[in-house]
Amino acid sequence: MSTPANPAPPSHADALLGRVAVASKMITMEQLAHATREQARLGNTRNIGEVLVAMGFLDQATLAKAVEIQRSVIARAKEKKGDGAPMTPPVAKPVPVEVGADTDRSAAAALAREAQPASRPATAPKPRPVPVAGAPGAVVKIGLDRGMDALLVDAASQGASDVHLHSGSNLRLRVRGVLVEVPDSKLSPAVAEKLILSVLNEEERALLEEHGEIDFSHTVKGLARFRGNVYRQLRGLDANFRRISLQPPTLEDLGLPNSLAKFTNFHQGMVLVTGPSACGKSSTMAALVNLINEERAEHILTIEDPIEYLHPSKRCVVNQRNVKRHTESFARALRAALREDPDVIVIGELRDPETISLAMTAAETGHLVLATLHTDNAVRTVNRIIGSFPPDQQDQVRSMLSESLRVVISQRLLPRADARGMLPAVEVLVVNRPVGNLIREEKTIQIRSTMQTSAALGMCLLDGSLAQLVKSGTVKREEALLHAEDPKAIPAGK
Repeated sequence: MSTPANPAPPSHADALLGRVAVASKMITMEQLAHATREQARLGNTRNIGEVLVAMGFLDQATLAKAVEIQRSVIARAKEKKGDGAPMTPPVAKPVPVEVGADTDRSAAAALAREAQPASRPATAPKPRPVPVAGAPGAVVKIGLDRGMDALLVDAASQGASDVHLHSGSNLRLRVRGVLVEVPDSKLSPAVAEKLILSVLNEEERALLEEHGEIDFSHTVKGLARFRGNVYRQLRGLDANFRRISLQPPTLEDLGLPNSLAKFTNFHQGMVLVTGPSACGKSSTMAALVNLINEERAEHILTIEDPIEYLHPSKRCVVNQRNVKRHTESFARALRAALREDPDVIVIGELRDPETISLAMTAAETGHLVLATLHTDNAVRTVNRIIGSFPPDQQDQVRSMLSESLRVVISQRLLPRADARGMLPAVEVLVVNRPVGNLIREEKTIQIRSTMQTSAALGMCLLDGSLAQLVKSGTVKREEALLHAEDPKAIPAGK
């Protein structure tokens, strides 16, 4: 029996039940992986409990116990639920996945905290945010004479996500989405160049000299990794450094719904994480990759420019390739990937038609492909992919996309109302048969209405996510309105 072209995703309850059974040592992770593959082969027409029993991994009595544990976890979450934020329970053992409603999100978030493997390395402590330049009465000191690493440490202590070195001007930090100026930190072109070049190796300096710009990664031991971009401009050498944690984040760390975890259960097809620049796409994708790394025994191959989050091989074998360092281009690495026996292919960015075409081909030939794309909602993602190709190829692309695309996660980052960081708002498109037909028949304009009526399948519009954040009081209405498609959908808030 062949796998349906667009199998429905496993349900929220299925994902939770499977992980509860593993965490309670009723089955092994290998058995769950076999069962989810069989479930996908059947088009997800049978729930995971039925599949586990049919394959002989569970008997009916043990399945009943797993269901009872699942119910008790959800019940405890209901009792402890406060303002809608993920709860942090004292003790438990199951594994992370949301089962649907807000209450179930609390249960899943609880499981996420409780089920981290004991062997997982401890994450570096997060810098404690303090008042930043631009705030009334704030005084910020950033060391310019102690080297680039010290500068990045000082900036991180201010809660900065990005550090901008601009020749002939004061240092700038991006804090909670706002670019603020650090007083008395003017960088002469000579000082800026000295600081920037100090973190580049000889190969990177040669590439910078040849091309006038370069992407790279830099690690400050014990603090974080930084994705860097250096470029020459009129006044001299400039650079931007974006902070990346030393360990891959979890969905809970990022404030994302744990329901997204079920999208790692696919064993073929394409999962896209989209949004504008600086909206957390790379972090979301890293969290999904980390889940696969912890739960499946497969080969993960990443193609990035540059490599951002480092993924040590856990249950999976993980190979990370840096474009221009380890391979000539995304397209060349993808062509080679098909001969390297990967199960999961992670693409840092879909940049051109050739890369998009190869990604769809990989997804059609039995691989799970995760990738990011710079688009601002799910429907525009579909249109952008199709529109990347010449008109005479678009019918074929629509057909390929309707069969290979599984999920589009589109997100934004908004400052919290309490000024304690950023929160994501997400839009989710699940490509089931009706959505696949709309893509194939050139009726993508109707996809939004399908998303509005398909919440039970895990779909949601960005406006719905924004409205929920405003209603809970965690995001100000004026911030949500900056990202809303329909301002009328955003309530007055608290």
